[in-house]
Amino acid sequence: MSTATKPNHIGRKISRIRELRDMKQEALAYAMGTSQQTISAIENSETIDEDKLIEIAKALGVTVEAIKSFSEENMINYFNTFNDSQGNFGDGYNSNHQCTFNPLDKVVELYERLVQAEKDKVEYLEKILKEK
Repeated sequence: MSTATKPNHIGRKISRIRELRDMKQEALAYAMGTSQQTISAIENSETIDEDKLIEIAKALGVTVEAIKSFSEENMINYFNTFNDSQGNFGDGYNSNHQCTFNPLDKVVELYERLVQAEKDKVEYLEKILKEK
């Protein structure tokens, strides 16, 4: 039976939460003071002891209960509750939702990645030209 069909596969839930937080296994491993291979093993485990789960939840910035109760269906339902039928943030807008990241940081991150990609292309092309 695949892990995707097991609703209580705790390792898969950890993996999805990590992915949704845009975190690589290496980053989670660093936050926990362990190796990427250990994180991979944890994410492939159907069960995890409570102490380790507390440590993982802290590193992911979520509660243990959030990990235990996580499901794709709940996540989709949560996002479907946002309803802007009142127009563009009219009377129905709920201002209790706060952005959990700085949008400018994301723009800078994207820009840096684009610049690095261009540098890599130039380096590759220069290497090809030198070989000829």
